[in-house]
Amino acid sequence: MKYIDGSPNPKNRKKMEENNPPKLKSEEQVDLTLDKEVSKNLEKFKAFLKDSSDVVFREFNLGMRNIPCALVYIDGLVNTTIVNEQILKPLMYQIALLESSLNQTIQPDKMFEMVKLHALAIGEVKEVKTLDDAFLRVLSGEVAVMIDGFDKILIANARGWPQRSIEEPPSEIVIRGPREGFTETLRVNTALIRRKIKDPNLVIKAIQVGRRGKTDVAYAYIKGIANQELVEEVERRLAQIDVDIFLDSSQLEHYIQDNYLTSFPQIEVTERPDKAVASLVEGRVVILMDNSPYALIVPATFYQFFQSAEDYYERWVLSSVIRLLRWSGAILASLTPALYVAIVSFHPGFIPTNLAISIAATRSTVPFPAFVEALLMEVTFELLREAGARLPRAIGQTIGIVGGLIIGDAAVRAGITSPIMVIVVAITAIASFLIPSYSAAMAIRLLRFPFIVLAALLGIYGVMLGFIILNVHLVTIKSFGVSYMSPQAPIRYQDWKDFLIRMPSQIMMRRPTSTYAIDIDRRDQDPVKEEVQ
Repeated sequence: MKYIDGSPNPKNRKKMEENNPPKLKSEEQVDLTLDKEVSKNLEKFKAFLKDSSDVVFREFNLGMRNIPCALVYIDGLVNTTIVNEQILKPLMYQIALLESSLNQTIQPDKMFEMVKLHALAIGEVKEVKTLDDAFLRVLSGEVAVMIDGFDKILIANARGWPQRSIEEPPSEIVIRGPREGFTETLRVNTALIRRKIKDPNLVIKAIQVGRRGKTDVAYAYIKGIANQELVEEVERRLAQIDVDIFLDSSQLEHYIQDNYLTSFPQIEVTERPDKAVASLVEGRVVILMDNSPYALIVPATFYQFFQSAEDYYERWVLSSVIRLLRWSGAILASLTPALYVAIVSFHPGFIPTNLAISIAATRSTVPFPAFVEALLMEVTFELLREAGARLPRAIGQTIGIVGGLIIGDAAVRAGITSPIMVIVVAITAIASFLIPSYSAAMAIRLLRFPFIVLAALLGIYGVMLGFIILNVHLVTIKSFGVSYMSPQAPIRYQDWKDFLIRMPSQIMMRRPTSTYAIDIDRRDQDPVKEEVQ
């Protein structure tokens, strides 16, 4: 794999970047080193940002002295009330009051520390000594404070851009459970996780990805539970990314997944903080990105995409039955049309005589073989589904229901398809809706078409061959070093308590072994044994 700079591996590329760090570019040749004069530093800022109407350059004098100062910030990314009340007002007035109360004049060489320690009423204040760092902070929604006589800049955190309120995730609706979901603001999302895990071992580290976007990405794990090799692998893959910009965490997913040639997702995606927290407790790593409400969970196994957060809020018997229905839905969604084609075309003896006569009678007016009939109906249904998803919600539901009924009825009346084929397509569609994960449901939906082709060529043997090939493909997939088909391949009986069914919480004493967690035990003692004693 080659990178943009032509280096064959990330180690060489990192070494090249350390020797030749990326520089800000402008039409004008600007010296990027900080100067002790505020006017010169301000000119350097304006050389890059003067054409942007949302950039604010505010010049003023410090207190009652003639010490030039300046603020630089982006209008719309900062809270102007904080800028005016906690930054400008103290610097312009309270410094003079401080000097009068002390009955002494603050020395110019100590003014920088005085402003930092006593004037700025902001919770987070940092120093930067390069123009590159100052630009990055300002463009991230912070305020640059420049004081004449110092070749360093104070950065005050006054972020305050508009943000969406916390709402129930539309893609993961539950009947019973928390109603809050992630938003597009990274710090809100990390706070939602911190609120649920009050453990000092919860580690949240932040990096920036994208050469131009400089998007904030945070990855979280629980120290003492998460395997350190897994954490290091996540860090390594994030450090290898070399692109211009990321707009959503789904794009980040494409760069850190193990196999990009398969249609099956290898990273779990969620909008629910409770699901992310449950994954952290199991020893997984959660990756959050600014500007995206979706969290990435690694490693992920195939069975996780059939689990819902609600499974752990209902009684275990009910959750187990629903989970078995999901697995049945996956089989029906992928194999039902292929089995219909195989039986009708090659193996009519598999079905009872009366049913065979009924199917033959309904297909007597159909001018196409079963293979073409199945493909025609499945493609038509996919068109209706995609059209309904892209239209406004109220219209989309109407198009999906009415369009399906009208087209299906018209196709049967015109003799293009048989009623049994309409029933098969309907069963397939309903079964695909049972899978909680949208990405996994799409991958399983696509399996219908190669299975239909194999069924048309080899009958039931083609379906069996396709199923074997599918399983061989699934067992070769890895997710951050973990087998995709765990716990059934390799077999880990300990994890079967939360696999096809969910056993009672009282007997699920250990974390999943597939995550290789350091602390495998969920509890210190078994409450069931204690109660017996």
